[in-house]
Amino acid sequence: MQIDKTTLQDLSIFHSDEEQSVFHKLNFTQTNDGREYLRWILSRPLDDLQAIQDVQITIQTLMGCVNAFPKSITNGAMMVMDKFYETQLDTYPTQPNAFNSFLYAFVCKSDYSLTKYSIEHFATFFQGLQQIVTLLQQQEQSSKQLQTWCDRITHLLSDNHIQTMQQYKKGDTIPATKVLEFGKYLKYQFKQKNAELMDIYARLDAYLSLAIASKKYQFTFPTIQAAAQPFIEAKGLWHLLLNIPVSYDVTLNKDTNFLFLTGANMAGKSTFIKAVGVCVYLAHIGMGVPAQNMQLSLFDGLLSNINVADNITKGESYFFNEVKRIKNTIEKISDGKLWLILIDELFKGTNVQDAMKCSTTVIEGLHKMPNALFILSTHFYEIGEQLQQYPNIDFRFFETSVADNELVFSYQLKKGISNDRLGYLILKREGVVTLLDAL
Repeated sequence: MQIDKTTLQDLSIFHSDEEQSVFHKLNFTQTNDGREYLRWILSRPLDDLQAIQDVQITIQTLMGCVNAFPKSITNGAMMVMDKFYETQLDTYPTQPNAFNSFLYAFVCKSDYSLTKYSIEHFATFFQGLQQIVTLLQQQEQSSKQLQTWCDRITHLLSDNHIQTMQQYKKGDTIPATKVLEFGKYLKYQFKQKNAELMDIYARLDAYLSLAIASKKYQFTFPTIQAAAQPFIEAKGLWHLLLNIPVSYDVTLNKDTNFLFLTGANMAGKSTFIKAVGVCVYLAHIGMGVPAQNMQLSLFDGLLSNINVADNITKGESYFFNEVKRIKNTIEKISDGKLWLILIDELFKGTNVQDAMKCSTTVIEGLHKMPNALFILSTHFYEIGEQLQQYPNIDFRFFETSVADNELVFSYQLKKGISNDRLGYLILKREGVVTLLDAL
């Protein structure tokens, strides 16, 4: 699925403050390499239905064995193995025996100690991988990807030296001759194969993280279909990054492919738009989604227009960059493929009358594109009357009420158009009016 950096930022898949990101919310990895592979997964949504479904099975299978997954493979162990390969060591004896092994341990004490310490971690790593293979083979279902990894691990661990090494459990005394024999073999003959094993484990660590997240947050796995026209049908959809989220029901299809969203400031428009975007995005990774249930088409791309910024160095205004973003969007979605387009507060960078005219023009053009779904929010409720002639535009709003001079937000999506104007009330509630009167 096509996506760009702007959309990744708009949806907070990644964020400069990492704790505010979807990545952070889903990150339960145990190793540095696993963490980086998780970042790689989340930056590359899939466009192949079979690949998505295989990832779903991978995560679902891992969800079934989260608690039983071996914890012996730690980030520290991975770092020890890396250091072993990075460190220049004195040459090991060609044929280790009792005498030359004793001599090496005495003369090259630090190198011997590092080798011995590393061998213990290699043995634990290999044992952990074998436990993972056994555990996964006991599961009722398995994805093609998991089976490929299990087969490859089994093949690499079948090496005689590695089999012998696995016989030494934690706390066992490994003879000096074996320490040097194993060290020499790992250093000069098993380096590439061990790198492959570490890479497989990093991938398992990343997908296990997604399994842990799916279980922790009670995600559901969406049904994705290869369809001629785009659609989304979701019940109880909510935003992953909210501590106390409100759920929404969402329906977009060929009959109503354009959602025209209105409501006061802070009523929930932006949150709703991002919640839908994040769910669709996670679905195309093969991940579970924050919703009670969800069905959707396989999308070719997702674009957003939420947090546009000006560009001082290029002398480009906020409004100019809004126009450029819309132009780029139109050009991309004119390819006839299936797109989801998210637009929050179109044309904030110009005066009201100009913005209303520009918004109407854009909406009247976009609504003619059946190959895309659109969710667009605006403060300009006035333009809604003119747009009601188009049957494929669905008008929704977030209701806001005032009680005892205080704003009350229901965060519930209602049918129709909101004409709430509560900016002055917010200004007054926050004490700005009082401060100004006191000047």
